[in-house]
Amino acid sequence: MARIHARRKGRSGSKRPYVTKNPEWVPLSADEIVDIIVEKAKKGVPPSQIGLILRDQYGVPSVKLATGKSMLDILREHDLAPKIPEDMMSLMKQAVRIHAHLLENPKDIHNKRNLSLTEAKIRRLERYYKRTGVLPSDWKYTLKEAELLVS
Repeated sequence: MARIHARRKGRSGSKRPYVTKNPEWVPLSADEIVDIIVEKAKKGVPPSQIGLILRDQYGVPSVKLATGKSMLDILREHDLAPKIPEDMMSLMKQAVRIHAHLLENPKDIHNKRNLSLTEAKIRRLERYYKRTGVLPSDWKYTLKEAELLVS
């Protein structure tokens, strides 16, 4: 399948093996994994980084297989889930950085286009998250509000 904003094909990536139960070699129990997730989330670590820490430092290949719940479900149970999804927040940070660059370099036409593409991705995600109920229906993306949220 082709890319959204580029006229080239994507490269195939590796796929996780199809496994339906937690491997026996996982050293932690489900309760210990939940405790680690809650501890890291209270320190302000984003969910994607928590997953990497669990994989690299604790040897947990999949939180969902080990606990029966996704990481966001665990964070929602403990009221630690982020208000705005992590992928949208990272795109908003990127848009704020590009906008700050364009204020210093107003003739940089390549990054003007990059900003418009990034904002298109944000608006597409906004529609998806409103439709699925993750964001409230009256939430609206603006660059000013993104600057306030990011800072």
